[in-house]
Amino acid sequence: MTDISGKVHARGSAGLPVLTRLPNILTYGRIAAVPLVVGCLLYGGDAARWTALGLFIAAAITDFFDGYLARLWSQQSSLGRMLDPIADKLLIAAILLMLSADATIYGAHLWAAIIILCREVLVSGLREFLAELNVSVPVTKLAKWKTAIQMVAIGFLVAGDAGDQIMPYTTMIGLAGLWIAASLTLYTGFDYFRASVKYLTEDK
Repeated sequence: MTDISGKVHARGSAGLPVLTRLPNILTYGRIAAVPLVVGCLLYGGDAARWTALGLFIAAAITDFFDGYLARLWSQQSSLGRMLDPIADKLLIAAILLMLSADATIYGAHLWAAIIILCREVLVSGLREFLAELNVSVPVTKLAKWKTAIQMVAIGFLVAGDAGDQIMPYTTMIGLAGLWIAASLTLYTGFDYFRASVKYLTEDK
């Protein structure tokens, strides 16, 4: 709830202001991790790669816990619902762009990254459109598997050449996983399109 002065007074069930609830703080941390991971990848070198991987794993863990804790403590908020998907997309998009720039993702494999990025943009638009109509599209188990495979694949790619020195074919495993995620992302993205197509064709 916001008064005339614009001050936020909304509080959760535990009496904490929305801005300082732990689930939202975890989401802030995931957003803050984006420039740090990008900086490490831009700097280059094995140490920077491992640091980037550590930051990415930490960010991926917060992606699970912010939603889990919000539901557990009944601390869901409009702020959290807005920031959570934004944080996810910023992290994935920024890393895919950096991995493409440093040629970890190269050649025809760039199409897998393009498919994932385009799907995320399109689904975001459809979600916003459906939300205005009060139409919800539940997240399917397949979509959750897609997200898990995508995160694991990106983790392998972030390790990149540094990972190849410890476990051969680290980069190739990541690229294979990226293609699997890209294939699933097309299939799951169709669910959003199917849910919205009848609304898109209506005359208002």
